[in-house]
Amino acid sequence: MKLKWYGKEVTAAMKKGAAEGLFDGINFMRDEMDKIVPHDEGTLERSGDTKVDNSALKAATGYDTPYAIRLHEHPEYNFQDGREGKWVEKVIKDASIKKDVLNHIGKKIKKAMK
Repeated sequence: MKLKWYGKEVTAAMKKGAAEGLFDGINFMRDEMDKIVPHDEGTLERSGDTKVDNSALKAATGYDTPYAIRLHEHPEYNFQDGREGKWVEKVIKDASIKKDVLNHIGKKIKKAMK
């Protein structure tokens, strides 16, 4: 009996699935941030962006206005409608959100392996 090794194909499929899951997961995380990001006219929320490096399996998300850092770092400000400072930090540290992100990745890897 001859054994055929499909290591390269399996690795490529897993990496592709992981990249797709990472994309879904980081966007899910950003959606969660958007629920609590301070909102007045929506400029800060609209400045949110995500980046995914598929080859390195790395992702980042954040907000890019001149005042984003100031608002983030001052949770004592009186934000409207239950919005709050430290919105990025809060979402990143939330264990249930971390679990959801990992589930996004796991589902895509599982799908890629079928």
